[in-house]
Amino acid sequence: MSQEKTHIIPYKTYVYVLLVLLCLTFISVAVTSIELGTLTVTVALVLASIKSFLVLSYFMHLRFDQKIYAIMVTGILLIIIIVILITFLDYYYR
Repeated sequence: MSQEKTHIIPYKTYVYVLLVLLCLTFISVAVTSIELGTLTVTVALVLASIKSFLVLSYFMHLRFDQKIYAIMVTGILLIIIIVILITFLDYYYR
């Protein structure tokens, strides 16, 4: 058996992250009622990115795992961004 390092996160940290996620959710709902034009979608995507980073880091323990997992998740996210970008470019130039 290999020696695994365990990490113990206090419940207080989970409560703080939960409160931040709830605040960001309320902010994203409030942004939809404000007319920002094209920035509405941008603000919503930025808030969603922050929330997904928090979930990946704390609730999925990516922050405490080996760095290879973070590299793989980053690579997958880059592939998703590239596919979405290619789709939008295809739509734009038709």
